[in-house]
Amino acid sequence: MDREAASAATSGWLIFLTMGIGFILTLIVVFRDKRFFDIWKGKKSSPVMAVVWGFLGFLLLLIGQSLAALIEMNFLGIDPGSENTASLVTIAKAVPLAIVSIVLFGPILEELVFRRVLFGSLNQTTNFFFATAVSALVFALIHFDFTHLLLYFTTGFILAFLYQKTKSIITPIIAHICLNSYVMLIQLNMDKIMEFQKQMENLQ
Repeated sequence: MDREAASAATSGWLIFLTMGIGFILTLIVVFRDKRFFDIWKGKKSSPVMAVVWGFLGFLLLLIGQSLAALIEMNFLGIDPGSENTASLVTIAKAVPLAIVSIVLFGPILEELVFRRVLFGSLNQTTNFFFATAVSALVFALIHFDFTHLLLYFTTGFILAFLYQKTKSIITPIIAHICLNSYVMLIQLNMDKIMEFQKQMENLQ
């Protein structure tokens, strides 16, 4: 292996192992507290509606991120494309098992931390907009992609809205998993997509 390939492979295995261990330990801690998710007043959405809103939330995320990207590009002069995403794609290509961490472990852990713990706690003592702003900002900062703070902030805002809407953590988890899966699917097949576009242009 050359240095770049070895670095990607090392990062991939570290991401898979550390997030996998963290995922298991987090679930053990969470499910020891039977009232961990019991923070809402009023009626929760049914499991079916929580899942439905999860998929609707995925569409909201796509729309929200598209609008945020347009604002970044047209008003802030920020080029589209994320270094964080590009780095994860490189790692996923080197170690396919890392995809499990990116599309499953990561979203679940982030929703437990940012939506349930941070947003959920603040929302009980302040209000929705303050709790959402703080949790979405921390969510944006923790990705270390400061150029696209607006993009991550928008994502965090929509996920917080979904959590409050259904009062079920399953909803933002589903939306987040769908988003990460969609991004990885597109990025890992970008060469094929570009080739298909060229073929269509040639046919026209």
